Amino acid sequence: MKKMLYLLIIIIVVLVIILLIRGMRPANQSLEQKAVTKTENPVILLMIDSLMDEPLRKAIKEGRAPAFKYLIEHGHYYSNMVSSYPTMSVTIDSSILTGTYSNKHRVPGLVWYDEKEKRLVNYGSAREEVFKLGVKNVIEDNLYHLNHSHLSRDVKTIHEVLAMEGAQSASINALVYRGNEEKTLNLSKALSKLDMMPESLKIKTPLLFSYGALAQFSPKNNQNTQPWERLGFNDKFSAHELIYLIENGKLPAFTIAYFPDLDKNVHKDGPMNHIDAIEKTDRQLQEVFKTYGSWDEALDSATWIVMGDSGQAKVGEDKSQSLIHLNKMLDSYKIHKITEPVKKDDQIVIAYNERMAFIYNLDQNIELEEIVKTLQKDDRMNLIAWKNGSDVHVATSGQKEKLTFRPNGDFNDKYGQSWLIRGEYSVLDLSVNNFQIEYGTYPDALARLYTSLHSHSGNYIIVDAKPGFEFAGDGTPVHPGGAAHGSIHKQDSLIPMIVTGTDTKPKHMRVVDLYPWILKLLNKSG
Repeated sequence: MKKMLYLLIIIIVVLVIILLIRGMRPANQSLEQKAVTKTENPVILLMIDSLMDEPLRKAIKEGRAPAFKYLIEHGHYYSNMVSSYPTMSVTIDSSILTGTYSNKHRVPGLVWYDEKEKRLVNYGSAREEVFKLGVKNVIEDNLYHLNHSHLSRDVKTIHEVLAMEGAQSASINALVYRGNEEKTLNLSKALSKLDMMPESLKIKTPLLFSYGALAQFSPKNNQNTQPWERLGFNDKFSAHELIYLIENGKLPAFTIAYFPDLDKNVHKDGPMNHIDAIEKTDRQLQEVFKTYGSWDEALDSATWIVMGDSGQAKVGEDKSQSLIHLNKMLDSYKIHKITEPVKKDDQIVIAYNERMAFIYNLDQNIELEEIVKTLQKDDRMNLIAWKNGSDVHVATSGQKEKLTFRPNGDFNDKYGQSWLIRGEYSVLDLSVNNFQIEYGTYPDALARLYTSLHSHSGNYIIVDAKPGFEFAGDGTPVHPGGAAHGSIHKQDSLIPMIVTGTDTKPKHMRVVDLYPWILKLLNKSG
């Protein structure tokens, strides 16, 4: 009964917040005031959240994805693009927009521990977890800190580079968007007085910026910003905003549009049971193409890049087996409770990113290896990784030997990276022949692990789950019987990409290599 009352209170508060935000929503932006320079061959990047190769091929084979099929037949299809790590949207988007892994862009994951501020950063993982951490904190982290405090100023986004070189860009529903234009997001006076959220936020965006109900172009798009439509964070909203730019002749040199709907269906239905959702996304692509005289004209008018951001691995239905409760495994330590500030006697802080987690050791009297040995007892772990100076150590369950590596050695991989490696190669499923490294189950594993372990300060361990399993904490989202991502495993990491309008391609098939390629397509140096 007490739990039911708590849930009812949460639902009521959520509805009040949504309605108040909508009541304070700023007016539609006037495109007439935007002096957009016409570009002969603009680049349009469509991010389809959790689009994967095998189900996409199935949808096409069944005749349910004609727009995707048309793109593939008139362009180039790459089925094994490597995502960044952890395979969570904010980290991936940061890599795409900056051309760096997280050791440079400094956005470690969807959830991570800020050692300086002594708090968990959460950009919005699940409703229950959001309320436990505090609505105001999550809103500020999502709407402001992600782009303006956490995303490093030492790197420039594509939007920033283009603006500095006299070109223009647009961002539609992308969580990572930092540009050079100053904008004010007006939120809620009422809730700011209750200290539940700021009244307004000053942000920096591309010239053209659309962000759900908080910032939009099309006055006809209000129907897609209702509370039951996730306040505009849906495929229809993104498609209609893009259509509005095209119809009004305001398409800039570069546009990124984020299509989020597929992700929730994959989470719910699993890696292969969401063909209906792919069909719905395809319909939105068709609507965009209809804006032109024909589909041929659409492809002739721009360079199109249509891609996923991460894959997803199945999570077993049996919660007792498929959900890994780290707090129970580590119950001999004093673990931080997310409903409270971090205390002096807290020894462990855990940041859950679905099938990956950061475990932070706050007690100098505890050795990381001590925690690692406890974790190794669970055979549901892909791997356990930690750093010691420049060295990264990787262990796995059921195996005494570990792998140790660092950059700049005699071993080389296909991405032009060199490594010093010693120990058991099989821990990371590496094949080594004449000092040449081949990756197996974990694509670009050395770089992705190394950069994640150097993405932010702190004494922490990375744990990564095998397919079929997911980490579960207090209030975290879980998907038994469905699917989840976050892991370094190839099921989470390999994504498809379709390119039309150019025969060129990135230097390597990794999302981190898109940045220089896109700038080259636009004849910009970066």
